[in-house]
Amino acid sequence: MADDAQQEADALPEALARVLGDYEQHLAVERDLTPHSVRAYVTDVAGLLEHARRLGLDDVGRLDLRTLRSWLAQQQSLGRSRTTIARRATAARVFTAWLARTGRAEQDVGSSLASPRAHRTLPAVLRRDEADELIRAATDLADDGSPVGLRDVAMLELLYATGIRVGELAGLDVDDVDRERNVVRVLGKGRKERSVPFGRPAARALDFWTRHGRPQLVVEGSGPALFLGARGGRIDQRAVRTLVHKRIAEVPGAPDIGPHGLRHTAATHLLEGGADLRSVQELLGHASLATTQLYTHVTTDRLRAAYRQAHPRA
Repeated sequence: MADDAQQEADALPEALARVLGDYEQHLAVERDLTPHSVRAYVTDVAGLLEHARRLGLDDVGRLDLRTLRSWLAQQQSLGRSRTTIARRATAARVFTAWLARTGRAEQDVGSSLASPRAHRTLPAVLRRDEADELIRAATDLADDGSPVGLRDVAMLELLYATGIRVGELAGLDVDDVDRERNVVRVLGKGRKERSVPFGRPAARALDFWTRHGRPQLVVEGSGPALFLGARGGRIDQRAVRTLVHKRIAEVPGAPDIGPHGLRHTAATHLLEGGADLRSVQELLGHASLATTQLYTHVTTDRLRAAYRQAHPRA
């Protein structure tokens, strides 16, 4: 459990703390969520239960809609963003549904809980020439044949080619890459598996890395990890983020984006190239098409800007 959630849990009466522990077990074992997702849910629910305790509730069966709304109102008074409040409302609804389903509450009081619509800001993305320059600069630096340089090029190529998440990249094993079909098997959110294709440039970079770079970093404890850190262990997500920010900072005029920005970039360039929305949804592993539709706004904005610059009647 995360430190902040643990502090909240430690202040709870034994009955509430026991329910929170059972819920954490449910998320990790039955729903098979990632540790990050489990921490996020448990932290939010711990805050809700602590708020309920301060209102005199010591039994989850007594949670009501008024208490849930009071908790969200408190979040707003503390200056939490609309996105954060919307996420916590979702966490509350998931929790109360579990309470009702498991007989810990007579009804699902959270089913009527509304939440503010989160602002959906347009993601910053690279232009195609900026993406090319990012890869070109990293490739130039890898000309010395250093294993870290070859690894960095392969990671950048794969992130841009597939739009996979940084956690998905770090979790790849060698056997997850199918070079005959040029697809990579990815374990996404909710442990859902999908296959994502990649092109020839990424294939070449992966070949150089696996043949000439990875063998130089492999140690006894490397295991099957595809991408390794300088000490031979599985690459850390923070190291990937640092790399992306560093390399993009070297591209003149490029926005400061990380691995998720490359994911946005890949989706935008796919749609601009004519890919249909459903296909992009499958490639990115989005549960909802509405999430993928965000990128159509990016491409429309670019089209509008090009129109204003080029059309004599604009």
